[in-house]
Amino acid sequence: MARIVMKFGGTSMAGIERIRAVAARVKREVAAGNQVAVVVSAMAGETDRLIGFCREASSLYDPKEYDVVVSAGEQITSGLLAIALQAAGVPARSWLGWQLPIATSDAHASARIENIDTSALDASLAAGEVAVIPGFQGVDDDARVATLGRGGSDTSAVAIAAAMKADRCDIYTDVDGVYTTDPRIVPRARKLKKVTYEEMLELASVGAKVLQTRSVGLAMKEGVRVQVLSSFTGEDAPMADTLPGTMIVSEEELGDMERQLITGIAHDKNEAKITLIAVPDKPGAVAAIFAPLAAANINVDMIIQNIAHAAGSTDVTFTVPAADLARSIEVLTQSREKIGYETLVHDTRVAKISVVGVGMRSHAGVASTMFTTLGERGINIQAISTSEIKVSVLIEEDYTELAVRVLHTAYGLDAEDVA
Repeated sequence: MARIVMKFGGTSMAGIERIRAVAARVKREVAAGNQVAVVVSAMAGETDRLIGFCREASSLYDPKEYDVVVSAGEQITSGLLAIALQAAGVPARSWLGWQLPIATSDAHASARIENIDTSALDASLAAGEVAVIPGFQGVDDDARVATLGRGGSDTSAVAIAAAMKADRCDIYTDVDGVYTTDPRIVPRARKLKKVTYEEMLELASVGAKVLQTRSVGLAMKEGVRVQVLSSFTGEDAPMADTLPGTMIVSEEELGDMERQLITGIAHDKNEAKITLIAVPDKPGAVAAIFAPLAAANINVDMIIQNIAHAAGSTDVTFTVPAADLARSIEVLTQSREKIGYETLVHDTRVAKISVVGVGMRSHAGVASTMFTTLGERGINIQAISTSEIKVSVLIEEDYTELAVRVLHTAYGLDAEDVA
């Protein structure tokens, strides 16, 4: 008997028929003798609808009341799934975040999970019940509902799996696993059987939308084995443990024999480039740029300090999330006198292309292959950033798909046969 957490996203819960399909999938796991806890998201689009209500009510809404409103979506789907399971003959009950409880910080709308008391959950599972738990929510020290931020249901599922010492956490999405790149761009992309936590963290952070970054970090910290599966397979599909999607595991579990040089190619068009022209070339000048951005909670990614001008100045280029561009310009404009730059130039028609793989640690030439391949296709590199297992470049947005395709081929990731 295994102990499993099954997490279903918004598209899986979008309507009663899909909820019934989820109930049927859960029933199969229960029939196989497994103890099951299910974590659910709100119906697709529901959270956005609830956020819209908050904004209509007041542009300066109370974050605590905001959390009360937006957490309602998951409460509805958890109750509906429990009803559907009961109708299918499966003992089930819903547990809201405050009922377990899932204790969180008081940072409303972006709370962090601090502790999960599993005593009631353990008793429920031991009695043969399926526990249905709304993701995205918990309760703070003042007994107020607190939400974890967008995409928080993945984090809820991993945290619950860690707390109840589950054998694995199955995350059902609208894709059937993690691919070497986006199959819509490269039809010959391959589904990966296993990916390390570090690789998944890097892929998620540079544009892969399969898993939320925070949930992967938590899984790595707690050693939770996470599996990505499709919720849109027929009722006659094999069980999850016999036909896995992609398993997210430790590097030790992956093993040297299964390790490859490059795991995947990711792209992200949600980047904006900012260049400050003629910044004084002196100690502390760069700090004067990035300190106010950090104070405004704006994450800076790629950074290039260009060759100094004869007049004792230099140009500094960096990227920020496209959604933060307006705020970044405002912050930098307010700090212009302190920074001392002459002109601010920005560009939103850029994309970040990244190659990721733990094999980089022991193989040279990964960056050279990337730069050569792009250069041969006339794709100019505007900025570069690296980590131990990742190389990212900034290019013109119009070349995104071409860059992904040629790099996928250059690193030998193309599938031999296209299904």
